[in-house]
Formats: sequence, structure tokens, C-alpha cells
Amino acid sequence: MQLFRTNGYEKATMRAIADRAGVSIGNAYYYFSSKEHLIQAYYDRINAEHAAAASEALAGATTFADRLTGVLLAWVDVAEPYHEFAGKFFKTAAEPTSPLSPFSSESETTRLASIDLFREVVEGSDLKLAKALRTELPELLWLTQMGVVLFWVHDSSEDQQRTRQLVRQAVPVVDRALRLTRLPGVSGLVDDVVGLVRTLRPSG
Repeated sequence: MQLFRTNGYEKATMRAIADRAGVSIGNAYYYFSSKEHLIQAYYDRINAEHAAAASEALAGATTFADRLTGVLLAWVDVAEPYHEFAGKFFKTAAEPTSPLSPFSSESETTRLASIDLFREVVEGSDLKLAKALRTELPELLWLTQMGVVLFWVHDSSEDQQRTRQLVRQAVPVVDRALRLTRLPGVSGLVDDVVGLVRTLRPSG
């Protein structure tokens, strides 16, 4: 991470990484066959840290809004030390064909773990939804988090306070919109939302 921050992702070679870690290049390649595998390990690490922080945020929170806010803010807290790196790395991860894209098949394990976390948000909440929407909602919430991540990458405010404010203001809107789906006459909206999630689902 130090080399990625100082040299950028492209210029940080596996040999330089091995030298900084104090191991042989052969040892480095034994554990990580490429820089991409190092980044996947970073994804796994931050995902595990987020899950632990989210667990604390979910403890005792029963309303959907409180649970979703807690989980999204927990991600901002955990990711804060990596903000500078994320800004430099973003163009690599944003490349559609990159194995480091959060939508890639290589990132599937981390992506599914994150979706499971949002499933926990929904299942432990007071939210009442149509079955089809409830099934797809965790993935929709993960896509929402991807939007928060994009905003966070470009957020230059101190401690990314603008991102935190975005979460606090956006979650009540999401909460109200979801609760409106229980009203008569909006079944078409539910079908549209479910169809949207299925359309946007990564195919890898």
C-alpha cells in the first residue's frame, strides 16, 4: 500500500514490493502471482474490516434506516486510511475489462460477501416488502454503496464529511421509497426495480 500510494499502481512493480517487504521475488510470487492478486487481497482485507465494523453498527439497530446508515458509514470509516490510494487507483478499477473492477468475475467472492452484509441489513430490520423486491434488495443496496464509493473517491472534504452527509441524507429517501412500495397501485414500480437489479447484475 505504501508503494501504491507513493509510486502509483502502475509503477509499483512486484520486485519493488518484494524488496520493501523484505522477501525474495520468488516468495512474493509464491503468495501473490500478480499485482492484481495483491489488490484482491486488499479488497478481502477491507471487506473483512467493514464486516467487523458493520457488525457493531447493526447490534441493537432495528430500523432499516439506522441499519443501512450504520453499515454505509462503517465503510467510510474503514476506508478512510486508503482514501489517497483510492483516488490514484480509481482509473484502474473503473476500467470495465479490468479484473480489479468490483463487477469483475475475479472480484465475485468479495462482491457476494458484501451483498450478504446488505442482506443482513434487510433481514434484521423492520422493513416490510414484496417477496421479489426483498430478494433483490441486498444487491440493489450494494449498487447504492458503489455510488457512495464513487462519490467518496472524489470527496476532498476533511475526513470525507461530504460523503458522510450524503449517506445521512440519502438513506431516509431510500427508506421512504421502499416503504411506499407497500401501497396499493405501485406493484408496477416494484417490478421495475426488480427488473433493474437483474439487468445490472454482473454477468461474470
